[in-house]
Amino acid sequence: MCALTEHPDICKQTIQGVRESFDDIEDDVVGRMNTFGYDEDSMFSVRVAIEEAFANALLHGHRGDESKTIEVHWCVTESYVEFMISDQGRGFDPSAIPDPTADENLTIPSGRGLAMMNAFMDEIERNDRGNTVRMKHVRKEGDSPA
Repeated sequence: MCALTEHPDICKQTIQGVRESFDDIEDDVVGRMNTFGYDEDSMFSVRVAIEEAFANALLHGHRGDESKTIEVHWCVTESYVEFMISDQGRGFDPSAIPDPTADENLTIPSGRGLAMMNAFMDEIERNDRGNTVRMKHVRKEGDSPA
């Protein structure tokens, strides 16, 4: 699906599908970004996108079944952050999710996480089944601490 699995500095972990399992990975990604000098806006954007991907895997993919595992791959370099998450759920078709910004959907709570992931990341790919997402944030010129 992507070159992420071939990068020499890839981190991989299989975690239980519980909220507490996400924190260490999020902290590692943001810590590595900080080491490379990414700015606060980029670290915030990546963290939110990762949190939303985890939440979607747990709530929608696994339907809250904490016995299922989530496979996570991530890589942080000077020029990009890449993150891939695979759940054991049945998957979904992103085109079937209503646009949360459309007037008729403003009161519907679904779709907001996907919208944030799309807004905060530069690249998003899903496998055909819809249970794996790969996201990439590309470092922008001037993306460094003040």
